[in-house]
Amino acid sequence: MSLSNFHEVSFPVPLALAATGGPERRTEVVTLASGAEVRNAAWARSRRRWDVGSAALKLDALQALVDFFEARGGRLCGFRFRDALDDRSCAAGGLPSASDQMIGTGDGAETRFHLVKAYGDHERLILKPVAGSVLVAVDGVAAEFVVDETTGEVTLDAAPASGAAVTAGYRFDCPVRFDTDRLDVTLEGFGAGKALRVPLVELIG
Repeated sequence: MSLSNFHEVSFPVPLALAATGGPERRTEVVTLASGAEVRNAAWARSRRRWDVGSAALKLDALQALVDFFEARGGRLCGFRFRDALDDRSCAAGGLPSASDQMIGTGDGAETRFHLVKAYGDHERLILKPVAGSVLVAVDGVAAEFVVDETTGEVTLDAAPASGAAVTAGYRFDCPVRFDTDRLDVTLEGFGAGKALRVPLVELIG
């Protein structure tokens, strides 16, 4: 699964640490004459949004933000963003292991699987795994594989036996774009300033 107009570069991590935001859902709610509600999920899965503006920055960091924005052409091109709250297959701050997430079940023929992360019954496609972070196991035994770090697709060297559990652990970035074509920057004092609003929105493959 590929994304168009995407640059495989990462948003500067120090700037990302001041981000506010998280997942967004779209739910249609209809109130009946009786007062009862009927609710319907308009989106099959969530979409994440952040704002990385408003924090005071030194001028060199502020210039780095402006440079990054210009290089992406505003909303034109996507890029990688590291969400410090949710950037790995395990609990925040933990070390990923090959048993963290179920990514498929063997059928004796298929060798390709896609990285996913489960949130209860909801699965999120992982499109941008971090280079060198992916671990894969088949029925708990470490597997030989290659991973496409631009799509999140894993290809095993050998097809797992029918019924075998294929699991994975990893760290990941979120594919995003700027959700504005304009940056408003203000100088707060000598050697410091801030961008008033820098919205980011997740790209859905």
